[in-house]
Amino acid sequence: MSTIGSFEGFQAVSLKQEGDDQPSETDHLSMEEEDPGKDPMPRQISRQSSVTESTLYPNPYHQPYISRKYFATRPGAIETAMEDLKGHVAETSGETVQGFWLLTKIDHWNNEQERILLVTDKTLLICKYDFIMLSCVQLQRIPLSAVYRICLGNFTFPGMSLDKRQGEGLRIYWGSPEEQSLLSRWNPWSTEVPYATFTEHPMKYTSEKFLEICKLSGFMSKLVPAIQNAHKNSTGSGSRKKLMVLTEPILIETYTGLMSFIGNRNKLGYSLARGSIGF
Repeated sequence: MSTIGSFEGFQAVSLKQEGDDQPSETDHLSMEEEDPGKDPMPRQISRQSSVTESTLYPNPYHQPYISRKYFATRPGAIETAMEDLKGHVAETSGETVQGFWLLTKIDHWNNEQERILLVTDKTLLICKYDFIMLSCVQLQRIPLSAVYRICLGNFTFPGMSLDKRQGEGLRIYWGSPEEQSLLSRWNPWSTEVPYATFTEHPMKYTSEKFLEICKLSGFMSKLVPAIQNAHKNSTGSGSRKKLMVLTEPILIETYTGLMSFIGNRNKLGYSLARGSIGF
């Protein structure tokens, strides 16, 4: 690949008119380059060429080598997952997938979990997908007609909590948290939690493709109309419920958070390359 702004292999050529004995500007540059005692101008030229490169070829995505550790970013991994899940939905329910997203789920113990989300005409599907073996490990189905509240806001924790996180999240309710049992609330592996909390995947800025499927705003723009349509078409006892979309802090009720501290720092909830084992 050629490099913009490189002066190697080129020599300055002065253009003089007949009878003009005054050295031109290029002559000054050439003489100063030959003089080892004067080097401000060559340095200035080098800096300017570097600025030219960054201006012509801006790179909005930072640290691309880190993305290679995540199996979701490997070539063909996301495409294979999409085809697998679309085929499964078509075979089992006959529904049409309206959207596909890669987000991070945050459970009630503040543990991060990599998840694929799909929205159909009637269902929200939350999939735990193994990007190493390219297979669906767990699939949770939530009827859209049962979702009655969506909250978007910053994460908050109890005042005495030792494990806190920054940033914005999205919480989807299909049941009342007050009806959740005490055992389920304090069980880190409980699957009876009547809500789900999501935030953007850490590989959002890897490429333009991931920028689209990892955005909470894009997910919201598809989810809200789908829920509203499901409520209109629902004939059950809860069909009179209206969807509430609120902007408020999202509380994660953890205090010590030792398990989430270890898991989140080591990205245990992601399909991640963790180095070679053996010799």
